[in-house]
Amino acid sequence: MKVVTGVVGNDVHVVANRLIDISLNERGFQVFNLGVNTYLEEFIDAAIETRADVVLISSLNGEAEGWSRDLPFLKRKYNLHDIVFVIGGNLAVGEVDAEEMVEKYRGYGFDLVFHQVDLNVGLDRLETYLKERAS
Repeated sequence: MKVVTGVVGNDVHVVANRLIDISLNERGFQVFNLGVNTYLEEFIDAAIETRADVVLISSLNGEAEGWSRDLPFLKRKYNLHDIVFVIGGNLAVGEVDAEEMVEKYRGYGFDLVFHQVDLNVGLDRLETYLKERAS
């Protein structure tokens, strides 16, 4: 499976990005890592170019929302409904209800949302989701 990953917007958490890259590779994914400070449109371009199965966006500075709102428009524009879109990390500044975050980002078109979820737990859930989707 091909995965495009990176850190969205003005977020520079390069260490977390590298850990995601390593973990995905260890699990057998073919990873296309866009690095940090990545615009949503860059994720879309890379997904199209690589024929990715998954786009995994991370954010640790809590500002992903402003960078992610155009996802439904871009998915429709480029007919990307077969790609699994995942976002995870620290998705809000301050104390928020995790379920609210999940619903908000699902409304933005993400299939899986992991607000403050351990990386390996999130990747386990991603693999389960992909297996269930394939059957």
